[in-house]
Amino acid sequence: MGRLILNADDFGLTAGVNRAIIELHQAGVLTSATLMARAAATEEAIELARSTHSLGVGCHVVLVDGEPVLRAHDLPTLVDPRTGRFRPTIGAFLQQFLTRRIRPSEIEAEAAAQIALLQNRGLRLTHIDTHKHTHMFPAVLRAVLRAARAAGIRAVRNPFEPKWSLRVTPDAPLLRRTEVSLLRLLEPMFRHIIEEEGFTATDGAIGVLATGTLDTARLTSLLRHLPAGTWELVTHPGYNDIDLSQAHTRLLESREIELQALRALKQLQDIDLISFADL
Repeated sequence: MGRLILNADDFGLTAGVNRAIIELHQAGVLTSATLMARAAATEEAIELARSTHSLGVGCHVVLVDGEPVLRAHDLPTLVDPRTGRFRPTIGAFLQQFLTRRIRPSEIEAEAAAQIALLQNRGLRLTHIDTHKHTHMFPAVLRAVLRAARAAGIRAVRNPFEPKWSLRVTPDAPLLRRTEVSLLRLLEPMFRHIIEEEGFTATDGAIGVLATGTLDTARLTSLLRHLPAGTWELVTHPGYNDIDLSQAHTRLLESREIELQALRALKQLQDIDLISFADL
């Protein structure tokens, strides 16, 4: 029997995302969510998390496409000096980071501030992951892990999709499939670093290839083929309301598609649902 963490990202993005996450948890589907420390509905998400003790909650560390917790002048290389916000895309972030124009010390400081904001509000965080999976890159990973370890957190998302999951995700766009497959080359270094740093993770993340297209057929295929091991299903459910249309996200209509697919799940009877607290 496979063990599965069924996680929703972007807790706190909007009230409609928050409502979808809580509804799915109460329906016995979601076991975990990762909360954004500085988003439009963060305050509501914190209150919901504090009153829903059975939901595992991690910190969704944002380094791209969002607002920092620290002041912009304390993060001169991490934020766009023209806006005071993080750079809007993963491409823009990597262009700066890979040319050594972003200091890892600023990533560590901002990640620590985001984690501390949530912990200081009374949340017992089960793990960390990152918006857009920026921690798949080794130098970002080390900085984020240093912040997490200092806060007493020792579990992190393994953001790499396994080969079996890639094979059973139907109709994925070729470009997306190529990107996800190539990024798997970073997984050996990821595993080495988390072992060296004393962290734990799952055997891999499923649903990453299907981000934006995770409908009932794709979800059913993934769960039907789930092998032994411990896996995380990465999801982004939400209600496509006016707040979501104003948020900085490419996932609009797809959030309600995921919500409906998760509501209709029929493949969970032979799967052991856990949270990151059970690792």
